[in-house]
Amino acid sequence: MHELAITQSMLDLVLEQAEKAGAKKVGKINLVIGEMCGVVDECVQFYFDFLSKGTIAEQAQLSSTMVPTMARCRGCDKSFELKEFDWACPYCQGNSMAIIAGQELFLESIEVE
Repeated sequence: MHELAITQSMLDLVLEQAEKAGAKKVGKINLVIGEMCGVVDECVQFYFDFLSKGTIAEQAQLSSTMVPTMARCRGCDKSFELKEFDWACPYCQGNSMAIIAGQELFLESIEVE
């Protein structure tokens, strides 16, 4: 359900920036969503379709780029993609790591007319 609040905030930002640019219509909205942030892009699309009705973003295409979860091993300093149930470094088998990607959630760009 947190997608509703996220989508509302995103739409508010899009409309604010479109207004500043003097746009008459929003054509495309580009989002970046990390695997670990827990946002389901289909839910964002559902809420966007509902919330954007009657706005200049109503017909906008919503595009999302999913960022895989990446980690850096604190033992050998190598980076790798984390798999769902395999949280060991594939290089040294260590289990002390820092998450370096996959928690992103931001509005990358908007295209306006």
